[in-house]
Amino acid sequence: MSGFVAIDAGGRVPPFEQVRSQLAAQIAAGYLVDGERLPSVRGLAAELGLAAGTVAKAYQLLEEAGLVQTARGAGTRVVRPAAVPESVTHAAAALVAAAREAGLSADQTAAALHDAWPA
Repeated sequence: MSGFVAIDAGGRVPPFEQVRSQLAAQIAAGYLVDGERLPSVRGLAAELGLAAGTVAKAYQLLEEAGLVQTARGAGTRVVRPAAVPESVTHAAAALVAAAREAGLSADQTAAALHDAWPA
């Protein structure tokens, strides 16, 4: 996995988010494929010079997003993203149209969707 993730220590983006976003992009682009095992939390943390908790937080967020799955003894593996049903795509387009008509930004719209999502 060496080279897949690079940390900008002086950047404004927190290290856990740098790890999360870079791995998510690698999965989306197909560089990390379904079933591929990611390095252990400790291994990647040591490679990047980060605390294990930082990498663990990134992995947790990737798991919450459905991009990876962690199982005891099997490690953390990439999960093929599920196809988005056409009905959801249409509903998302309708939400975008309504939000634009209301003058909302993409961030405001995402926050409204997040607030509406049951915990």
